Amino acid sequence: MKKKILGFAAVALLTIGLAACGSSNDSASSDSSSKEKNNTLVVGASPTPHAEILEHVKPLLEKEGVNLEIKKFDDYVLPNKALADKDIDANYFQHKPFFDKAVKENDYKFTDAGAIHIEPMGLYSKKIKDIKDLKDGATIITSSSESDWGRIITILQDAGLVKVKEGVDLETATFDDIAENPKKLKFDHSIDPALLATTYSNDEGDLVAINANFAYGAGLNPVKDSVLLEKDTSPYANIIAVRTADKDDDRIKKLIKVLHEKDVQDWILEKWDGSVKPVEK
Repeated sequence: MKKKILGFAAVALLTIGLAACGSSNDSASSDSSSKEKNNTLVVGASPTPHAEILEHVKPLLEKEGVNLEIKKFDDYVLPNKALADKDIDANYFQHKPFFDKAVKENDYKFTDAGAIHIEPMGLYSKKIKDIKDLKDGATIITSSSESDWGRIITILQDAGLVKVKEGVDLETATFDDIAENPKKLKFDHSIDPALLATTYSNDEGDLVAINANFAYGAGLNPVKDSVLLEKDTSPYANIIAVRTADKDDDRIKKLIKVLHEKDVQDWILEKWDGSVKPVEK
């Protein structure tokens, strides 16, 4: 009977020991998973050039201990909604005026974490090669996004085609602010930004203003293919946006740091033949 009791005790001790080992392994696995999750940075981005730039710096961030996960968006609304809903940690798709307008209209608690690059807006045409050939009464098709209107109007004013009312801030100008329009140009601003490249391909309008990322997707180079091109002094830099509560997140700071590295900026210039211009920190 004594031997049986000793046998049961040995089995019990062995069982407890195995359970303890299992608990230790499970704990280590859980800690590893938790650490990986804490080091993962999910960034929402337009497919090009934003997501491509992020893919390029992904190995650099890995060396900094950050696992970069890229989520692609094809529109200009969902990336900010996803950021507000905490589905992503940051987004990289919008220029500063668009960001400011979205924050104001939606009361987003967002912060601009840093400017990365400028994509010059271009106006394209299948009907003319030189802006001097633009006919009176020509139709200019533009984005339905109001934050782009001042940008387009600035390009047209720089080309001497229109002039806005005295005292109007060009960044927030609308087509109603045009005071002088000697060629009596017509403006169609009802097209979704993502559809403008298709509008151009279908030979609609006389000039089509296309955001650079959508132009790239259609095989267009703003520098080489546009009839009119935005100046280098444009304030429309594309930024990394984050929730204000996360503005001091070390992962965000590391992302901004690698995006501003000279080797990365040189790669951007070469990759897009100068039509995506990095912003110096």
